[in-house]
Amino acid sequence: MNKLLGFIDLHNGEEAKDKVLDNVVRNTSFRGANLWILACAIVVASVGLNVNSTAVIIGAMLISPLMGPIVGAGFALGTYDFVLLKKSGKNLLIATVVSLLVSTLYFFISPFKDAQSELLARTAPNIYDVLIAFFGGLVGVIAITRAEKGNPIPGVAIATALMPPLCTAGYGLAMGNYAYFLGALFLYTINCFFIGIATFVIVKYLKYPLVNHVNKIKQKQIRIAISTLIVLLLVPSVYFAYEMIREKKFRARVDEFIKSEFTDKGQMVVHKKVAVFPASKIELAFLSKQFSDQEIAGLQKKLLQYQLPKTRLVILQDSIIANPSSSNEIGYMLSVQKELEKRSLNQELVFKEMAILFPEILPISLGNHEYYLGTDSSRQVTVLLYQNRLNLDSANAAKLQGWLQQKLQKEYVDLVRK
Repeated sequence: MNKLLGFIDLHNGEEAKDKVLDNVVRNTSFRGANLWILACAIVVASVGLNVNSTAVIIGAMLISPLMGPIVGAGFALGTYDFVLLKKSGKNLLIATVVSLLVSTLYFFISPFKDAQSELLARTAPNIYDVLIAFFGGLVGVIAITRAEKGNPIPGVAIATALMPPLCTAGYGLAMGNYAYFLGALFLYTINCFFIGIATFVIVKYLKYPLVNHVNKIKQKQIRIAISTLIVLLLVPSVYFAYEMIREKKFRARVDEFIKSEFTDKGQMVVHKKVAVFPASKIELAFLSKQFSDQEIAGLQKKLLQYQLPKTRLVILQDSIIANPSSSNEIGYMLSVQKELEKRSLNQELVFKEMAILFPEILPISLGNHEYYLGTDSSRQVTVLLYQNRLNLDSANAAKLQGWLQQKLQKEYVDLVRK
């Protein structure tokens, strides 16, 4: 048993406590070089979030010195060093304000304003972020207290991810999006606090000497304050995790519904939009299929079979008159971004040329259609939707495709008969 305890005893390989404390105190400071490094790291992280580059974001996390004052605060709490606690808190506040100012300024002047996936991932923290911060913090503090530091520190910097939430908060300020700002700031607070708590736990376990011998009442007050903060941060984190799991299950059922009721039956979904909050809604559009009111009502009832109660199904349907001289010749076109507009081509002129070269067909619409592939993925294909005046044989169809490919400079054009 003693052998087993020896394997897991953190006192083995421990560095001298006074040397560790000296290093911790030095790293809490944000003056001169540290402040410049922080500002540069914030710019790098902001660029990474702006262009959605994971590699750049990781690089910014590796060069960030933000861990210093957080670990210092944890050591200060564990040793009741209130001078160090005040210094660490002050430096962390300075670092946070500087980071917010730099990131806000960057996103304010950046020409790219869209919120990318890497940025959106930092706006809704949950219990998993708490676990990452706490256990990542444990690894970091254990490494700091070792005589042989090893290589966990870079991994801790990446895992605990202090930079991206701060940059996301700056984006929220720059865009006036306070939901993003508050969500990202909450994630940053979670990371800071639970890294500090992890540090506090290890300092207590390793029995670092107390700087101030406070009485039991003061110790109890500190424990109550820490416990209260833990609860205040954990409760919303658990709620957000629950909502995230519920949303993932909802989207999986929606995918199953679309696959079973539409794509498996050969109906091409060209538009899909799913809303979970505040009200559940599925919005779909199809390439050429038109649904009657009775069919839509039947599909709405089928949602119950897929455990999608209280979900509204919306099928976007619109029609245009392809030839104004005949009200019977109606084309069906949904959610199209025309390549013709990008190339400054006139669709009417293209159709007139087509009528001369290929009198067998009546063109209805021409554009880029988003093909839904049964998951969250899709691909975009240029599609000509047409009706037959005469029989269009395979040779003329191939000729038409080749002509459109040349005209639009596309590798592939799909022909769909209505």
